[in-house]
Order: sequence, then structure tokens, then C-alpha cells
Amino acid sequence: MKKKGKKIILAFILFLTALTVNFSKEWINQVIYTIAYLIVGLEIIRKAIRNILRGKVFDENFLMTVATIGAFGIGEFPEAVAVMLFYQIGELFQSYAVDKSRKSISNLMDIRPDFANVERNGTLEKLEPDDVKIGEIIIVKPGEKVPLDGRIIEGKSTLDTKALTGESLPREVTEGEEIISGSINLNSVIKIQVTKKYEESTVSKILDLVENASSRKSKSENFITKFAQYYTPIVVIIAAILAILPPLIIKDALFSDWLYRALSFLVVSCPCALVISIPLSFFGGIGGASKKGILIKGSNYLEQLANAEIMVFDKTGTLTEGIFEVQKIKAIGISEKELLKIAAYSENYSNHPISVSVKKAYQEKIDEKQIVKTEELPGFGIMAKIAEQEVLVGNEKLMNQNQIEFAKCDEIGTILHVAIDKKYAGYIVIADKIKQDSIKAIQELKKNRIKQTVMLTGDRKDVGEEVARKLGLDKIYTELLPDGKVAKVESLLKEKSTKGKLAFVGDGINDAPVLAISDIGIAMGGLGSDAAIEAADIVLMTDEPSKIVEAIQVSKKTMKIVKENIVFAIFVKVLVLGLSACGLSTMWEAVFADVGVSIIAILNALRVLNIKTKKRC
Repeated sequence: MKKKGKKIILAFILFLTALTVNFSKEWINQVIYTIAYLIVGLEIIRKAIRNILRGKVFDENFLMTVATIGAFGIGEFPEAVAVMLFYQIGELFQSYAVDKSRKSISNLMDIRPDFANVERNGTLEKLEPDDVKIGEIIIVKPGEKVPLDGRIIEGKSTLDTKALTGESLPREVTEGEEIISGSINLNSVIKIQVTKKYEESTVSKILDLVENASSRKSKSENFITKFAQYYTPIVVIIAAILAILPPLIIKDALFSDWLYRALSFLVVSCPCALVISIPLSFFGGIGGASKKGILIKGSNYLEQLANAEIMVFDKTGTLTEGIFEVQKIKAIGISEKELLKIAAYSENYSNHPISVSVKKAYQEKIDEKQIVKTEELPGFGIMAKIAEQEVLVGNEKLMNQNQIEFAKCDEIGTILHVAIDKKYAGYIVIADKIKQDSIKAIQELKKNRIKQTVMLTGDRKDVGEEVARKLGLDKIYTELLPDGKVAKVESLLKEKSTKGKLAFVGDGINDAPVLAISDIGIAMGGLGSDAAIEAADIVLMTDEPSKIVEAIQVSKKTMKIVKENIVFAIFVKVLVLGLSACGLSTMWEAVFADVGVSIIAILNALRVLNIKTKKRC
């Protein structure tokens, strides 16, 4: 792109020099015009010749070549250079605005395992995951990735599955449970018997989805190329007829006069207004969106967003904060403050997200001298001795194991039961918080004619349904892994209309395959993963879901301006072409009309840079 930019600048300087300086000999100006023309036009001429040899004659390259060479033929050197120069500027805008090629994101995927510790002949061998056979025993230490799918045969631990499910809450696992690759072992050594080969494992399938899903996306064809398929043959045939037929059938008609008309017709036929204003409109729309913290990777995505019908969301980190907080405290026999204090002291030495949220809610400084003993019980909770009190903090299984009667509750979220000296003291509800912006976003999307709002999540059914109810979503699918999300999106893609588009909004690595397969992938960029941002077509830098509404408004305004320019340019072009064919306009009048249309179209396109979106309620 830099090389093309330098060529355009050099040609423009030469063009202005020849246009403004009257050299003593006219041929000097003509030579400068010719050099400027070759700098920006040689590439187009080569493309036209190459396409002709391949049987693709009538395209925009052919039209630009014939028209500009025709202008040279009738002595209109400035027009020939200007037309090719403007065309190249338009192409530069288009190449900048239209779909930047995606980088491979497979190297950004944190879930790819580096090795597997395999037990063979009584020793531990470090091997590539694809060298491990089904039935072999692998050992996963704290901090290591689980390299292969399997079943735990020894040990208990906590797994970070965020890269797979997008959910912040770690999963407790114990002997006999099935375990999937891609998760991270947090706190204890576990032995796993491999049940699937690496190429059939969860992590391998996700990587394959990410690397290949983008190939299923259809690329919108360039409008100018489609237009030229019909427009170019018509104007070339008409120009040829104008040059040849009238001198043969009209008495005293001069071939030179009709050749001049035909060449004037070709010069006028150059779609400069379209070539410049259309990519500039998209470029302006992309620029206007970026001012609002919305990064759109290509003009085709801006166009597709205007036709969005179905909006699909991930939950955690997209519609919710992705941060667990204490939502409710229910104390029995003691005060709520005392219950929270006991829980915070018990969780003091743990870095589990639940522990962090409890300590954050307590806020006060913890006197570690009072903490006599703490012991983590994987899959259950924590047993602690605080001063003279024996404390149990954990789930229902912990209460049942210690034969403590406790209050059943139907609260949505993670329930942390607390018992002091074998007596039930109450519970604390910890849940992910819905973003304040999310409700407003869903309401505004429906006002902007989005037919369906859908949420996909790896979270539990009760949690997902409660979030969907509060937000007013149309559909909710829960307990999904990445491949499950892809399957749901593929199903939803069949529900849209022929022209309608489906957009998916997500923020995590696990969302990358779905972002890639959707018509439009939208990533929450402020806190989103690198993989999601690379896979997405649109990035919201502020993590506000309501920014999607602004993006839709920008896209619709941009498409309105693009259509205005197309209709206006074609109407004036056809009118002037008719006048040129009838000999009612000279070359300079035709040139003025063409340049005038281009200027008006450009000024209209520049309006996109200052789009004012409707104020969000």
C-alpha cells in the first residue's frame, strides 16, 4: 500500500506540474503527462491485457485503459491522466477500507498444549500430545494444560476452563470424572487415562474450527466489478457503433467527427464518481465509527451490518461483567457482617475467584493471627479454624458430608454455605453481575429492527435463563462448549432471510470459532482476548454492548449515502453520455460534467465521517 501511495503522490506532482506550468514547447507537457500516466496507469493496462488473455475482456481495467488511451488519442492528455489518477486513489481507499486479511490466530490460542507427561515403564516421559496413545496414563501438574481428553483415575483438583467455556468460575474435578483438553490444572497433581487421540480431542477440534471456519464466510463482490460486467460492454459497443456506423450511413458524415464523439463518449463513460465515492463512503463510515470506539475491519462488514437480523451474544464478559461479586448474605443466629467476616477469614489464603469475591466484599483488613488453620477440600470448599471456632465454608456436598442441616435456597448463582462449630450459620450468594449497559443495548437493538436476540453460554441452565429473563432476550442456549456454540450458530444462520445477516458478539478465546463462522463477528475489545479480536470483523473497544447499536446506525447511514451516490452518478452519467452521443456536448463540457459529479459524490461521501448516532436512552 505504501508503494502505491508513493506512486500516486509522484504522479500527482507531475500532473500538477504539466497542468500549471506552460513550457515553451508543448511536447514537454505531453511527455510529463505521459510519464504521470504510466506511473499510475501501467498496472491497470497490464491487468486489462492479462484479463483479456484469460478471456475476461469487459472489466473496469479494460474500460479505464480504453477510455484513457482514447483521451490521449484525441489530445486530452490532462483528462487521461486525471481519470487514471483518480481511479488509483479510489483503489487505494478501497484497499485500505476493505477487509484486511486476517492473521492466523492459531498461535494465539492459549489452549494449545505444548507437551504431555506420560507414564511409561515406571518413568515419566515428556512427549508431543499427538504421540500419546489411547489408554495411556498422563500426569498433569498444577499450572499445566490438560493435553488430551480422558478420565481422572487419581487425584482431585480445580480446573480453569475459561478458555473453553468462557466462564470465570473454575470447575472442581475428582476421580472417575471425564476431563477435556485445553483446561488448566490449578492446584493438585492429577492422573488421567487418555480416552481420545490428540486429533480427536476437544482442543484439536477447537483449533481446527478457528483455523478453518473463516473459509466458510462468503466475501462480498466488489460493486464496481459487478457494475462493470454490464456497463463496460454496453459503452464500448455503443462507442464502436458511434465511430463506425454513422459515417457509413449518413451522407457527408466525417469519420474524424464521429471518432471524436466516440472517444468523448468513452471518456465520459469512465465511472470516476463511482470509483472514488463508493470506497470513500465506506472509508468515511469506518473512520466515523472508529471515532466512537468501534473498529470495523472492512467495508464488506460495514455493508453486512446494515442488514443484520439476528444478534447472538456470549454471556460472560459480553452481557455480564465477568467478575463474580457477593449478591446476597443470609445469616442465621449471627449478623450478616459477622457471617461475611468468618467466610473472608476462611478464604484468606485462597486465590479461587469465589474467595477473591468474598474478601472483596468484606473490605476490612484481615487479622491473620486469628487464622489458626485452613485446608482446601477440592470439590467441596474450605475447612478452617478461626480463633477458637471451627469453620466449614463450601457447597451442599460439604454440608452433607459433615451432617449439617442447612437451608435450601433457590437463589441464582454460586451458593457458599457456612457452618460454625458444626452449626449452620447461613449462606452467601455469589454471581456474575449483568452490565448496566446490556439491558439498554437489547432494547435499542429491537428498536433498530433486529428480529431475534439470542444468548449462548457455557454456564448452567438456571443462571443463563435468569440473565436472559432480566435482559429480555428472545432465545437462550446454555451449557455449551465451543463446538456446541458453532452448531447453534449454524442452525440460526438457516433462520435468517436471503439478504439478512447474523452477527455474533463475544469476548473470549472460546468465542473465536463462532466469531469466524458468523456473517459478522463482533468482539468486545477492551477486555477481550487477542484471539477473539483477531477473529472478529468488528471490535468494540469500550466493552459496551450498546456500541453495537451505534455501529448499526453508522452502517445504515453509510449504505444510504452509498446508494445516493450510485443513483446520482449513474443518472448524470447516462444523461451526459446521451448528450455526447448526439453531439450536443463538447469534450470539455463532458469532462466538466464528469468531474462535477465526482466532486458532488465525494462531498456527499465525506458526510459519513461525521455521523451523529441517536442518543441512547
